Amino acid sequence: MGDDPAHLYRLDGVAHIAGVINDEPQRCIRSMRRQQGMRLDDRYVPYLQMAGLYHLARLNERWFRLDEALVSAFVERWRPETHTFHMPFGECPITLQDVAYQLGLPVDGRYVSGCLSEFHLYIQGGRPAWVWFQELLGVVPPPCQVQKYAVNCSWFQETFGECPDGADDETVRRYARAYIMMLLGTQLFGDKSGNRIHIRWLPYVARLEEMGTYSWASAALAWLYRCMYQVLTELLSGSHLGLSLSPLANK
Repeated sequence: MGDDPAHLYRLDGVAHIAGVINDEPQRCIRSMRRQQGMRLDDRYVPYLQMAGLYHLARLNERWFRLDEALVSAFVERWRPETHTFHMPFGECPITLQDVAYQLGLPVDGRYVSGCLSEFHLYIQGGRPAWVWFQELLGVVPPPCQVQKYAVNCSWFQETFGECPDGADDETVRRYARAYIMMLLGTQLFGDKSGNRIHIRWLPYVARLEEMGTYSWASAALAWLYRCMYQVLTELLSGSHLGLSLSPLANK
């Protein structure tokens, strides 16, 4: 960055938003993050605890206020080469400790692998994705609610919003799987669509007892870095898009 303080207010030739935040509100990134609309049923708690996601689920019960101007300023200070924010007082990263402390996610364990970006390859050689979906959740969404491998949030909420009273153990497991898929897809690994849940989580919810053996904290941090890079790239290219970061960006 050099010793010239003026350089802190420019990024690749683009004036930094920190200097014009009050004059150019259109440069603020607008959030498309949805609040998960499924109630946290007490019967899901054992599965969430096994998965290491119970603390995140409890946080989800509250609405997080997003300071869009602040997030915009931070994004434009992000340097993808170092994965740090370049601030007037120095560099500031988001660390794995931040994720673990704020979201209560497990750090140790197996990595969350390639199905995040290549789900169609991950399931090759196995059962068809929607057959697997029906086996695990007991129902298949209608075609009008599906876009490739993603399901509309509204269908998820209407179908799995309330677990029936007196449901047997298998039914509770199905609803717990749906709740976890919604939790991961909207709160931890959201995308800019803001209204769809990818079924890439099927391999994980298929084995609820093993979900706690994965390092969800490192996966969430890597996903956040990836989103930051994509948002920064589109900002510099003049594109406008909604932002779906992790709950780390919310107050």
